[in-house]
Amino acid sequence: MSANTIAGLPEVFTHADARHAGISDRILYQMRDRGDIDRVARGIYARPKLEADPDLVEIVIRAPNATLCLTSALAYHDLADDIPPSINAALPRSQRPPKTEAPVTWHRFDSDTYDIGRNTTPVTGQLEIGIYNAARTIVDAYRLRHLYGTDQALEALKRWLRIRGNQPVELLDMASSFPKATTAIRSTLETLL
Repeated sequence: MSANTIAGLPEVFTHADARHAGISDRILYQMRDRGDIDRVARGIYARPKLEADPDLVEIVIRAPNATLCLTSALAYHDLADDIPPSINAALPRSQRPPKTEAPVTWHRFDSDTYDIGRNTTPVTGQLEIGIYNAARTIVDAYRLRHLYGTDQALEALKRWLRIRGNQPVELLDMASSFPKATTAIRSTLETLL
């Protein structure tokens, strides 16, 4: 019964999706209690044994245009050793951050520059989350160094420069859209090179 009941639902679905598919609250909770589905977060469910980070699943369901940034993106790009205690995620300044069970530090970035350097990475077979590329992440680390320190930005830049194929001109080109970071990045590059 349960396999047929959830057959039309995606691998991750919300309470509203289940209701829309004709699954009553009683049946939904019975399925959860039997282990036919797993609770990811309040109102978010998944097929059993979904191999995905539940925190990222919740973030992408609650804020589909969220973008991993700062320390979280630095760690993803192997530009920092620190694993942040909470996930750093950005939203356009015009969007209010949702409430989540996942430990998230929300940042609100200017809508005009929000998509610069933004890519996506898979969370599940059907879900993707935004993530800033390495150059944008370094620019943000310099731009917001008052939050996370100059040392983190400097170490990320040094690591990035050691990666074959990375060119300082690429970083300066990215920084040109963020005037607050350009001078600090240019000065650091002059010192390092």
